[in-house]
Amino acid sequence: MTAQGGAFDVVEYYHDLVAKDPSISMPVAAVSSLVKVVEQQRATTMSEFMKIVRAASEVLKEATHRSISVSAGCDVFLQQMARLSHAQGVEECRDALISAGNNFVMTAGQCRDQVAEIGSPFVRDDQTILIHSYSRVIMGLLHRAVKQNKRFRVYVTESRPDKSGLRAADELLKLGVPCEVVLDAAVGYIMEKVDLVLVGAEGVVESGGLINKVGTYQLAIIAKAAKKPFYALAESYKFVRLYPLSQYDLPTYRSDLLAFKDSGNVDWQTELQENNPTLDYTPPEYITLLFTDLGVMTPSGVSDELIKFYLD
Repeated sequence: MTAQGGAFDVVEYYHDLVAKDPSISMPVAAVSSLVKVVEQQRATTMSEFMKIVRAASEVLKEATHRSISVSAGCDVFLQQMARLSHAQGVEECRDALISAGNNFVMTAGQCRDQVAEIGSPFVRDDQTILIHSYSRVIMGLLHRAVKQNKRFRVYVTESRPDKSGLRAADELLKLGVPCEVVLDAAVGYIMEKVDLVLVGAEGVVESGGLINKVGTYQLAIIAKAAKKPFYALAESYKFVRLYPLSQYDLPTYRSDLLAFKDSGNVDWQTELQENNPTLDYTPPEYITLLFTDLGVMTPSGVSDELIKFYLD
């Protein structure tokens, strides 16, 4: 499916970006793809122009199964378009939107660096840190801590079903950081040895809660019960206009997840891969602080930032 029925395929372009650059975050890839849509289309009226971009955004969201991160990037781009459309003609809006989108892509990496800089004072010598899955922004923070000659140890959750924690462990070993991979089910077992917990985020919702790799919620519950600080790291472009009240309010929810089986001969390995959730929601009361490129925040500060962005 193409963005406007022509030759340009926004979904293919997005997947090519992600395949060529594994370090690119999904919101950034989404914005880059929509910039390309704007460059390719030649609408003559503002309404046609906005309709094409919105349609391309919707196609991209659907193709990525309503990915929280992709939706966040698309929404940032659409909000920028809405701002520019009020005071300018089509050509001026197109040029300004391309410029704004390219600037966002170029500065996105700086956001990750700023998060690492802001969070680094919380990593101290002789700490034992627990991280969940693989997060680029957390790895950036730990890279910075190593460069500052801090000595610490890291437990990494295996993070099923894709076992992405193994990637984080390999990267930490290359940095010379002592680490160990723990089973997701063993988080409670090792929590008393941990000084702090660090997690990334697919999205930060209006309440200040997190949408992240499945297993984050149970980790947060155990951390709170053990009175361990639970810190979340996220770039501000991952703030999303969602207000889930439960695990089943997420855009990625499917009614067939974890459906009971009533017959034999089930391939349980396939079942684990295909019919389990990949994300969960962690309510704000379990989060100690958020480290963002806008500064250190309590969860309640997220709503204020979203209001500033969307009502500015």
